[in-house]
Amino acid sequence: MKIGIIGAGNIGSVLALRLVEKGHEVRIGNSRGPGTLGDVERETGARPAELKDVVKDAEVIVVTIPEAKVPNLPKDLFADVPASVVVIDTGNYYPRHRDGRITGIESGTPESRWVEQQIGRPVVKAFNNIYAEHLRRKGAPQGTPGRIALPVAGDDPKAKAVVMRLVDEVGFDAVDAGTIDESWRQQPATPVYTGDFDAAGVRAALQKADPARKPEWRATDNSPGDFANPA
Repeated sequence: MKIGIIGAGNIGSVLALRLVEKGHEVRIGNSRGPGTLGDVERETGARPAELKDVVKDAEVIVVTIPEAKVPNLPKDLFADVPASVVVIDTGNYYPRHRDGRITGIESGTPESRWVEQQIGRPVVKAFNNIYAEHLRRKGAPQGTPGRIALPVAGDDPKAKAVVMRLVDEVGFDAVDAGTIDESWRQQPATPVYTGDFDAAGVRAALQKADPARKPEWRATDNSPGDFANPA
């Protein structure tokens, strides 16, 4: 498949590596331009490109940038992208560590529903609840006992099925986590977040999730700090 990745941070770079390993044609871009991605190209095999070329002719697009940066994407980035193209959102809201206050999310909108509102496209939420290093190192063949599972939430069953196949390809069981309105169950501070559970464990953790955002995951008047000193 032709896959475009917007964002070359930890998750974006690891996904590029794993997807290239599986034979996909991957283009990757960031806000600073392809000239800054030489190391990523050497390490992953993905081809750096301007964002407009990352999304051009892609069959799947992965948005994997800090939540606060999503509104800064070019307003017409998806204008010529067909509705059939699957868009994956890997993002998490870190108000005290990185993003600062995002009013829509603070008021209860699930993170990925908010992302949809910013980019004007439906998304499938996946790859957000696992550490990048675990995504890189802990994949296993289908049928391996204890294989780590990842939740996948989305409103379009066909799009979700495409993402679930990619999850399986890179070494993880995929668990249907419901719609985007239910995707809060895999946000930070929920039981499934960074849990590395098998499929049964993921299903159980999703059911245990509490929709109330914990105080330590809400913005303050001093937000954001950083990951060493959240504010």
